Amino acid sequence: MNSYGRTRRLVLALGAAILAIAPGYAQDAASGEKIFVQCKACHQIGENAKNAVGPVLNGLFGRKAGMIEGYSYSSANKNSGITWDEAAFREYIKDPKAKIPGTKMTFPGLKDPKQIDDIVAYLKEFDSTGKRKGAGTVPAGRKFAKVQ
Repeated sequence: MNSYGRTRRLVLALGAAILAIAPGYAQDAASGEKIFVQCKACHQIGENAKNAVGPVLNGLFGRKAGMIEGYSYSSANKNSGITWDEAAFREYIKDPKAKIPGTKMTFPGLKDPKQIDDIVAYLKEFDSTGKRKGAGTVPAGRKFAKVQ
């Protein structure tokens, strides 16, 4: 093999290694739905969701903490000053009690960054009414199959 071939292989191997350890992963809402099963013991999401042990999670991103009507939040959560965005949620879901000391949430947290990415993608699918956003739309960059 010539030096060009060795260099090319080295560059490809390094690129693959960097992608394997990079903190950003492609988000997979279908996988996030499976991960959400462990959240269902306390939280509901979707059009018929109701407060349970934890509050409804419809329209989570952009919402201020402690604001779902009819749910009895801890004062720690109500007074946290958090508006849920991806960064705040990612930090919270890793270790809820560290992010909001005094929270009622007993979940120990998700540690796997890929699982966090996927659950974020899943939660983002639901608007504040519980409807799935973009139902029936085609993601950017994709085209409909041609029907004959």
